[in-house]
Amino acid sequence: MNDIMKLRFLAAPTDVSEDGVTVQAGRVLEWIDKAGYACAVGYSGGYCVTAYVGNVHFTRPIENGDLIEVTARVVHTGRSSMQVVVTVDAADVRERIFRPAMDCILVFVAMDEERRPKTVPHFEPADDETAQLAQGAADRIGGRAEIRDAMRAQEYTDVGTLQRETFRFLAAPSDVNWGGNAHGGIVMRWIDEVARACAMAWCGKDAVAVYSGGIHFLAPIHIGDIVELAARLIHTGPHSMHIAVRVMAKDPRESVWRETTQCMSVFVSRDATGRASAVPQAVLRSQEDFRLDAHALDLIERRAGLPPMRFAEARVY
Repeated sequence: MNDIMKLRFLAAPTDVSEDGVTVQAGRVLEWIDKAGYACAVGYSGGYCVTAYVGNVHFTRPIENGDLIEVTARVVHTGRSSMQVVVTVDAADVRERIFRPAMDCILVFVAMDEERRPKTVPHFEPADDETAQLAQGAADRIGGRAEIRDAMRAQEYTDVGTLQRETFRFLAAPSDVNWGGNAHGGIVMRWIDEVARACAMAWCGKDAVAVYSGGIHFLAPIHIGDIVELAARLIHTGPHSMHIAVRVMAKDPRESVWRETTQCMSVFVSRDATGRASAVPQAVLRSQEDFRLDAHALDLIERRAGLPPMRFAEARVY
């Protein structure tokens, strides 16, 4: 049983965004899911599924050719669930001085051979730093459930007038995980892509994710499913664009869609100096516009009230 997993590799040209320099956020989300999955499998001794990803803070850009270190560690367990803290650090390969680039928390559920939740070993922190992380993770469970319910309660209809973007495609065999479904990292990359397209269409410039949260995986996406990702701008700050994304899937032979994933991401546009620049402000016209704007403000307040996670202490060099 291993409660820590560390991956180290170089950021490749295929990882970068259109600027040819910085790594796209969706690729970083794939990295964290892979490291978290490996950690959860190592701890539970079997197949796991991603249930939740939250508190994703992109603290600095990662450049093509950077040396990347992704560290995942179990900090809390339930009956069948494991809360895994993941940190991403980047360094110039010649200097090897790692600096924080991203941190977040993931929840995995261990599954048996029949794809039913199975019991995992109880986790006991071995030191004070891990104990603080474990307590922080435990304290956030209730608040996280409230955020999930608040997000699921929202309706998104054609009455809304703000910017939206929709992607639709078939889930391909190359998207498969070890359990035969589209793995969480791929889904998070899709979410980042459609949200970024929505943000760029709104501000008319390049946009980058600075935060993603409330990524709840509600149902699996099977290979061959039709996948639909719908992104909607629901709130703007002076420099930020808050994008809600909902993912649906269905068998092409059937008519019923199932909701598979939901997420909220915050994007900014940067000026030539790298600072966040002003974005066009949303003009709320319909009742739905006002309701979703209030929802975004409510999520901001709820997240601000969550107990802090001491991610810096999770870095193991």
